[in-house]
Amino acid sequence: MSGYCTLYVTVPDKAQAVVLSRILVQEKLVACANISGVMTSLYQWDGEICQDDEVAILLKTSKDIAEKVITRIEEIHPYDTPCIVQWDITGGSTDYLKWLGENVKLT
Repeated sequence: MSGYCTLYVTVPDKAQAVVLSRILVQEKLVACANISGVMTSLYQWDGEICQDDEVAILLKTSKDIAEKVITRIEEIHPYDTPCIVQWDITGGSTDYLKWLGENVKLT
């Protein structure tokens, strides 16, 4: 079992995704951010069914600082209630996971 996780985050567009991801990588809170293409999201908000275009980001980090990363995302995210979901990494390439650990700051 590894000590790493992926945070799944959605934002309104690619420009927002790049800004948020760049901040997190520069602050060494995440080692890597993968930004998807545009997708359509359907959800309920204030009793209404909404449909919007969004972009997903997959952020790789250490489970030791995941809560700190989540808090930082909430500070800089444009939504009042952003989608932030943590998926634990239970295995993978040893070399990749080593690189991941070397590229996040745990304090």
